[in-house]
Amino acid sequence: MITVNEQAANGKSTGSSLGPPGRYVPDEQLRFEPTNERHQPVAGTPAVAAHSSSEIGKHIRESDLTRSGAGEENLDCRSENCEKEIKEAAALDPEEISQRLNVLVIAMALSYGIKDFIEGGVINAVIVLNVVIGLVQDYRAEKTMESLLDLSAPTATVIRNHGRIETVKAETLVVGDIVQLAAGRVVPADLRLFDGINLETDEALLTGESLPVAKSPFITLSNPDLPVGDRINIAYSSSTVTKGRGTGIVVSTGMRTELGRIATLLRNKEGAHVRSSNIFARALTTFWKGTKSILGLTGTPLQVKLSKFALILFALAVLLAIIVFSASKFNVSNEVLIYGICVAVAIIPESLIAVLTITLAAGTKAMVKGHVLVRKMEALEAVGGVTNICSDKTGTLTQGKMIARKMWIPGFGTLSVSGTNNHLDPTNGVIMMADTKADIDLVKTSPEMMRFLKNIALCNVSTVYQRQDNTQSSQQTSHVPNNSTWAATGDPTEISLQVLAMRFHSGKDSLLLNENLSLLAEHQFDSTVKKMSVVYEDQRSQTVEVFLKGAGEVVLPSLAISDQEKDQINLRIQEMAGQGLRVLCLAYKILSDEEKPFVLKRESMETGLHFLGLVGLYDPPRLETFDAVKKCQIAGIKVHMLTGDHISTATAIAREVGILRPDLPCSHVSTSIMSAGQFDKLSNAEIDEMEALPLVIARCSPSTKVQMLEALHRRKAFGVMTGDGVNDSPALKRAHVGIAMGLNGSDVAKDAADMVLTDDNFASIVNAVEEGRRLFDNIQKFLMHLLISNISQVILLLIGLAFQDGDGNSVFPLSPLEILWVNMITSSFLAIGLGLEEAQPDIMLRRPHDLRVGVFTKELIIDKMIYGVFMGSLCLISFVAVVYGAGSANLGSDCNHGYNDSCESVFRARATVFSVLTFLLLITAWEVKHFSRSLFNMDRTGHTGPFAIFHTVWYNRFLFWAVIAGFSITFPVVYLPTVNTLVFKHMGISWEWGIVCGCVVVYVALVESWKATKRAFAIGSAKHLKLTTIEGDTPARKDSSTTAEKVPQEGMTTSGTATLDDDTKRGDSIFQRE
Repeated sequence: MITVNEQAANGKSTGSSLGPPGRYVPDEQLRFEPTNERHQPVAGTPAVAAHSSSEIGKHIRESDLTRSGAGEENLDCRSENCEKEIKEAAALDPEEISQRLNVLVIAMALSYGIKDFIEGGVINAVIVLNVVIGLVQDYRAEKTMESLLDLSAPTATVIRNHGRIETVKAETLVVGDIVQLAAGRVVPADLRLFDGINLETDEALLTGESLPVAKSPFITLSNPDLPVGDRINIAYSSSTVTKGRGTGIVVSTGMRTELGRIATLLRNKEGAHVRSSNIFARALTTFWKGTKSILGLTGTPLQVKLSKFALILFALAVLLAIIVFSASKFNVSNEVLIYGICVAVAIIPESLIAVLTITLAAGTKAMVKGHVLVRKMEALEAVGGVTNICSDKTGTLTQGKMIARKMWIPGFGTLSVSGTNNHLDPTNGVIMMADTKADIDLVKTSPEMMRFLKNIALCNVSTVYQRQDNTQSSQQTSHVPNNSTWAATGDPTEISLQVLAMRFHSGKDSLLLNENLSLLAEHQFDSTVKKMSVVYEDQRSQTVEVFLKGAGEVVLPSLAISDQEKDQINLRIQEMAGQGLRVLCLAYKILSDEEKPFVLKRESMETGLHFLGLVGLYDPPRLETFDAVKKCQIAGIKVHMLTGDHISTATAIAREVGILRPDLPCSHVSTSIMSAGQFDKLSNAEIDEMEALPLVIARCSPSTKVQMLEALHRRKAFGVMTGDGVNDSPALKRAHVGIAMGLNGSDVAKDAADMVLTDDNFASIVNAVEEGRRLFDNIQKFLMHLLISNISQVILLLIGLAFQDGDGNSVFPLSPLEILWVNMITSSFLAIGLGLEEAQPDIMLRRPHDLRVGVFTKELIIDKMIYGVFMGSLCLISFVAVVYGAGSANLGSDCNHGYNDSCESVFRARATVFSVLTFLLLITAWEVKHFSRSLFNMDRTGHTGPFAIFHTVWYNRFLFWAVIAGFSITFPVVYLPTVNTLVFKHMGISWEWGIVCGCVVVYVALVESWKATKRAFAIGSAKHLKLTTIEGDTPARKDSSTTAEKVPQEGMTTSGTATLDDDTKRGDSIFQRE
C-alpha cells in the first residue's frame, strides 16, 4: 500500500501538502506506510479542509483566468457562467426589479408632490414589498444554486478500505488518497503518479502549453526546483486527461495545489484587470455593458425577450400618459397628472418578472426530480421545442448492463450464456454448448479457447470485484459466495468480457498472477479506430503476444487470412448482429524478435494478426424506452439512433425500441438506416436533398454526429444530442441542447453539455422535453392572464377620459390604488398559480412549438386582445350602468381626490367596476388553463360530464385557493369602512352585485363562444385537439396499448404516430395529413 509520511498525517487540513505550495517534492521525501483505518484513504489522514472550494473558486472566477476552481476544482459547473445561469433560475436581478418599479416610483413621487400622502404611502409600501420579494427570491436562489451545484459536484475514483474502488465527491479527497484517472476526467487534486499507460493531460490552464503533456509515472525526479511543465510524474489539479489512464497519490489539495497557489496570488492583486489602453474604448464598453444591464438585456433569451417587451410596455405607458395629457390640451393639473400616471401604471404587469422567476425555479427543480440537471437556463427554455433527438444506444436506449451472450471460436465451436439475472456475477447463469451444459474444465483444455479467454481478460481495463468484508479481487477467486454483492468499474463492454473470462476462472488478475505476465504496451480504444490492443510478455518463456479486440470491419483487414475466410467470418458477424448482439472480433499474434522493439508503434502491432473468434454482447433495451420513443413520435419529434455498433445490431435494437416502425413511409426506407461511412461520404447538397434524415446511423464517429447536427441546422430543426466521451464535446456544443451522461459520461462531455442526465436514461430526455413544454405553456398562460388584465384596464381608462365632471376633469373609473391592488395582489398570485400548472393531458400530442417565434405566438396575441376587449368592455358597461342608470349621470365634483356628498354614484360605480374586474380576472385564471378547451370539459382523462369542472378547478390547489382568496378578500376591500372611501376611493354596494354577476355570466359565455369558434375552425391550439386520444386515453398513461392508434385522426397515421411530411426538410414539424 502507498501512503504518505508523518508530515501529511500530522497536518490539520487537507490544505497541507508534502511541501510548500508551488515547490516540487522529491520522491525520496515520500515514505509509504500501511493503514487499516475504515473510511479513510489508503494514505490515512483525517484532515479537514482549511480552505473551502468556494473560496478558491471565488478568486479563480474573479480573475477570469480559468474555467475551474480548486478543491472542487473539477466542478461540472466550473465556469462563472454556469453558476450565474443556475442562480438565474431563482433570482431577481436588481436591474429587473428597478425596471419594473420605474413607473411606481414616479407615481409615488408625484403623489407625495401633490400631497396625496395616503396614495403615496400605499405605493411606497408596494415598492418595499417588491424589494422584499426580490431579496427573498435572491436568498432562495443562493440555496437553489448550492443544492444544484451539490448535485453536479465532481467525483473522483479512489481506492480505499482494503483496496475497494469507490466513487466519492472530489471535495472530500485528502492527502494520501489513491486516485484513478481515465480519459475525459478532470484531475481532482495534485497527484504524484505511480502507474499509468499512455497518460497525457492538458495543462494549458497552468502552463499555457497548447499541446497535451505526456506523463511518465515511473520516472523519479530529484530536482526540487523543476518548473511546473517539467514535472512529468505529477498530474495537476483541474488539468484534463486527454488520453490514457493512470493512478496517483494525492499530494496537495485545496489552496496548496498549483491552481490554489494562483488563487493565493490573486488575493493580493484583487481588482487588477487587464484593461484596454484606449480610455475612450474602455468608457464606451463600460457604458454599453451598464446600459444593457440596466435595461435587463442580459440573461437567457427568454429573459431578454421579456425585458424588451417590458421596455415596449414602458414606452406605451409614456405614450398613454401623453394621450391623457393631450386630452386636457396639456393643461396638466394635479388630477390630470395622476390620471395619466394611473393609465401608465395600468399597462405595466408589475408582477411579470417575479412570476417568471418563480416558474423557472420550479421548472429547474422539477427537472432535477426527473433526473435531469440543467446547467444552462437557455436549455430549459429550448428543450420543449426540440424537433429531433439524436441519442446514443448503449446505456441510454438500453440498460447498459451488457452480458456476453454468445462466443464463436473456429475449431472449437459456439458457446452461449443463458439464465443470467445479474450481469456482474460470474457465478450466475449457465454456459451452454450445443444445447447441453458445458464442462468448464474440459473447455479450458482447448488451446484455442484459452487464448480466446486470455484475449478478453487481458485486453481489458475494467475491474470486477465482490463487495464483502475482507474483500479480495474477485478475479483472483475461483469460488465465491452466492449471497455476495458484485460491483464493477469501467466500460460496460469490457466489464461484460471480464465477467465472461471469470466464468472460466480466467480473470485478468488470476492470469497475471499464475502465468507471470507483464504488460509492455497498451494501445487504447478510440472511437475513431474502433479497436484496442495490448502487448504482454511471458516472463517464463520470454514470448511476447499481442491481443486485439474491435469492430469486425476494422479487425478483418488486419488479419493474415484469405479473402474467402474473411467473407465467412463476416457472414458470421452479420448473423450474430442480426440477433441484436454487439459483435467484437478478437485476434492475436506472437511477436518475432525483429518486431519486439516496436511494441509502442500501434501500426506494427495491429497487422498480420491471427483470428481468434467472435463474442456477441447483449444489452437489453430499457423497459421504458419503447413507450418513451412512441411518446416522442406522437409528439412530432423524430428519434435518431447514432451508435458505434454494427449496422445489423443497431437495426435490431432500433426495431425493438420502436425507432424503426413497420409503417415507415416507402420513400424513407432506403435512407432510414445508414452506416457512418455512407453518411460521411455524402455532400451537404446530397444530404439536403434527402427527404428525411437517417433514423439509424451505425459505426458512428464524433464527426458523424457533428455532420448530423449541421444537417438539422440547415433544415431549421432544433435538435438534442447526447454524448458521454471526450470526442463528443464538439457535437454537444453544436447541438441546440447538448445532453451528457451523468453516470458514465466524462467530465469534458459534462462541461460541454447544457444538461446532464443523472440516470443516463432516454426516458429522462423525454421527460425533460415534456417539462420544457409544460414550462412554455405555463409562461404563456400567466403572460396571457397578466396582459388581459392590463389591456382591459387601458381600454377602461382611455375611454374613461370621456367621463368628465362639472369641473371638466376626467373621472377615474378605477382609482390608482384599485389598479395597484388588482395588478399586485389579485393578478400576482393567480399568475404564480398558472406558472405552477401541471402538464396538460395533450401536451405530448402537439407538434413542437417554434422556438424562433417564442412565447408571443399569434394565438396568444389574438386571444389576449379579444379577452382584454371583452373584459374592458364589461367593466365599462358596469360603470355606465351604475352612473348613468341609478346615478342619473351624476359624476359629482372632485371625486378623484376624495369622497363628498356628490360622489356617491361615482364611488359605487368604482366599487362595481373593481368587483367586476376582480371576478373576471379570477374566472380568467381558470379559463386560460387551456387556450381552446372549454372550462367545463377541460380534462378528458376520465373526468367528463357536468361535474368535470370541479376537477378542473381543484387539481391545481395553489390556483384554487388563490381564486378563493381573491373572491373572499374582495368583500373587505369593498365594505371596510374608511379604508374603502379613503384609500380605494369607492364605497359599499348592494343591488350592483346583480351587475357583477351578470358581467361574469356574459364574460364566460363570450370566452366559451370564442373557444368553440377556435375548435370549430381549428384555430391555434384547437387544431391539436384532434390528436387527443379517444375515450380520455393519453400517451402519458402506463398502458401503451391505449394510445391514439385506436382511431386514425387527422395528422396521424393509422398507427397513431404523428409523422412528419416533406416540410421536415425545412425543420417544420407539420403533421402529415392522410
